[in-house]
Amino acid sequence: MNSILRPDVSSAPCMLGEDNPEIIRQDAAPESAALLNGLSRVFGIRLAGHENDPDARFLADLARLFHLRRLDPETAMEKHDKPWANAYLVQYGILRLFREAPSGKVSVHHFFSEGDMVWPVFGRSRTVRNTLCLTTVTPVTVWVADFTAFRSAIQSHGEGLWPKFALALTEELAELTSMREFRKHTMPARERYKLLLEEYPELVKRVPDNQLASWLGVVPATFSRLKTGAANNQP
Repeated sequence: MNSILRPDVSSAPCMLGEDNPEIIRQDAAPESAALLNGLSRVFGIRLAGHENDPDARFLADLARLFHLRRLDPETAMEKHDKPWANAYLVQYGILRLFREAPSGKVSVHHFFSEGDMVWPVFGRSRTVRNTLCLTTVTPVTVWVADFTAFRSAIQSHGEGLWPKFALALTEELAELTSMREFRKHTMPARERYKLLLEEYPELVKRVPDNQLASWLGVVPATFSRLKTGAANNQP
């Protein structure tokens, strides 16, 4: 038993100092690599490593439009009554898309997390009649590009590319919103909370309860009771 504690028989490199030559060090990938990988996932393009490949040039052109920002929780990124200005690619963290009534009541529509692309899907959002707000929920690392330049760059790489790209996110948001409204009118809150736990376990761990309550369509006190009830029913 004592031999387990002897340094001379311990497995390398767990007992080696930080400067030991036996430790192989690898350089961290540049931040630009994370951006390119994120864009390739969003557009469904596999990077083959050939810079002159048309898809690679397309992603490189888009990547030049983005700059990296690190934001604290509850930082306003887009506000109502102002044209939505930017497109965002989330590298780390969670964003909240919502509307706020003059009374201060908030209606949460969607959460975006790692790998998501966020941009003003609806034409109204690009005008002073915009009613949508975008705010960070957690500390966020996000790539930001001017929306007009972003859209123009996509349009310049082929007719029909922008409508195809835009339609995908528009359909996704519309489907999720309509399904949530359907559940709100046809399911009791307890069933909706159970589906929330099943479908969005990471959000439940990372998003404050009052925001999840708004998203679920219940008041915070009801959400607290649902949470307590679910915890008590766990085996």
